[in-house]
Amino acid sequence: MTHLAPLLVETSPLLPVRPPETVSMRTRDGARLDADLYRPDAAGTWPVLLLRLPCGRRTALTSHYAHPRWYAARGYVVVVQDMRGCGTSDGRFRPFEAEREDGADAVAWAASLPGSSGAVALYGCGYAGIAQLLTLAAAPPALRAVAPSFAGWDVFSDWAYEGGAFRLADAMEWALRSAAEAARRVEDGTAHRILSDAARRLPLDEEIPSRPQALRDYARYTHYDDWLSLPAPDRSWDALSPRAMLADMPDDVAVMQIGGWYDPRLAGTLDAHEALAGRREGRSRAPVRLVVGPWTAAGPQDGPSLDSLQLAWFDRVLKGEGADGGRGGAVRLHDVEAGRWHDLPAVPPAGAAFHLSSDGLANRQGGRLGLEMAESAALDVVVHDPRGPVPAVGGHAVPDAGCRDRAAVDRRPDVAVYTTPPLGEPLTLAGRVALDLWVEADAPSFDVSAVLSVVRPDGRVLPLTQGHARVEPGDPTRPLAIAMRGVCATLAPGSALRLSLAGACFPAYPVNPGTGAEPGETRRVDAQPITLLIHSGPDRPSRLRLPLPGAADAPFGQPAPGPSFPASGTASPFAAATRQTSRL
Repeated sequence: MTHLAPLLVETSPLLPVRPPETVSMRTRDGARLDADLYRPDAAGTWPVLLLRLPCGRRTALTSHYAHPRWYAARGYVVVVQDMRGCGTSDGRFRPFEAEREDGADAVAWAASLPGSSGAVALYGCGYAGIAQLLTLAAAPPALRAVAPSFAGWDVFSDWAYEGGAFRLADAMEWALRSAAEAARRVEDGTAHRILSDAARRLPLDEEIPSRPQALRDYARYTHYDDWLSLPAPDRSWDALSPRAMLADMPDDVAVMQIGGWYDPRLAGTLDAHEALAGRREGRSRAPVRLVVGPWTAAGPQDGPSLDSLQLAWFDRVLKGEGADGGRGGAVRLHDVEAGRWHDLPAVPPAGAAFHLSSDGLANRQGGRLGLEMAESAALDVVVHDPRGPVPAVGGHAVPDAGCRDRAAVDRRPDVAVYTTPPLGEPLTLAGRVALDLWVEADAPSFDVSAVLSVVRPDGRVLPLTQGHARVEPGDPTRPLAIAMRGVCATLAPGSALRLSLAGACFPAYPVNPGTGAEPGETRRVDAQPITLLIHSGPDRPSRLRLPLPGAADAPFGQPAPGPSFPASGTASPFAAATRQTSRL
């Protein structure tokens, strides 16, 4: 039970709820969008909660959230709408293309529905989350709050690519599911069966792993080829992305973003909070909040429900109820190791440098990670063999995302491992993580997968965060900068930190053939072995940058205040965990 448990306690009698009504609206270009309407069966008016879905309103009501009746019984009009080309609504679904205008039209329409007070808030996760931010950029007058979950900020770097590498498993699964839904709408039974079956078991072992036969045969139902053929950011990606529309976003709409440590779009969620909070600093009283919890994009796992968080937020910003008097910080992070919450004014940057060092046997788990830079240079050699690429285990970029033991993966000879000594006292990490890696290869193009884990005293190796980079011919690697998302964890005494480096993370990302060819053009037979050379030491100082309290400003060349390892005999300034925080 967390300190947020009081949010689940009912503080007022529940209202009766009317049977749902099917209602429709017309967009500015005449498309009909259908919705189900839930409202209290009582006199009065209430704020409207609008949930716009791309996967059919009748099947997606409870995948992440409570049924709309739950919100209606607590004093809200709830509208669940099929987006354009989805469910029973008119049109063709083209990801993100119409959500800015359609969202603005839907907000204006929802504000006029029976029982509405005229104030509208948006909620929803994943695609529905980023659609909220696109609607926010249209600034509809009735919009008072948005609560996007697991959404991201930039379609190119949060949905299609990461570090220049195509998000193979994530993008393929979504493309197959959305294509199957498109086939269902036109009653193409054969296509629906083939695409649905492929979504349940991704066809990654075909001749062209990134372009399976099902998606080639039924390309008319999906955006997949468009994404695969646009491997660099450009204006076409900007036209779909809230990030490019920041200047249009109003300052008077309350924003609460919800992210998960193992959500594939967490990096964008952190970027969005930083951008929105920075834009409003000193200009607006409308709050901007960020909550990152122990959840994945597949749905809540542990901790408080999304509904309890949202209800407290909506009650506060729409009804003026349950205000916390400013006690809570703008950022709330769940500690995945200690199970408590940390309240912060902002997401701390990657600051303290942990240096890589080795005796040349990091691929035999002989690499070291520490505050002191080694006096002499070291070189680790890792050979990536495409016949058996390093697999993705847990983390954020595969369908079975989460905290999975990767000890067996770290014992592979094609993984370089750098580990700290066991901790003598607790160590808290909270904020962003980054890696500056001096690396080169014997191929024009190569990939680097980096995973930061906690090594438990019982031998389990549990991922905390990760990053990935695809190096194209001519890209700088002196050093190669790899963003590794964020982390919040208090490591117990006896635990250790570990950085694992490899040349693949399949099927999260395609196997790099080494030639610079794009994934959609690469056959399995085209991939060649690639040798990676990982440097460390004074001349080529590979280092991991971690968010340690009080160490954000430590210069890279100097040891930062750091944790206590048994060999040091010094007290750690980070032994005390951050205080638990109050309710939203």
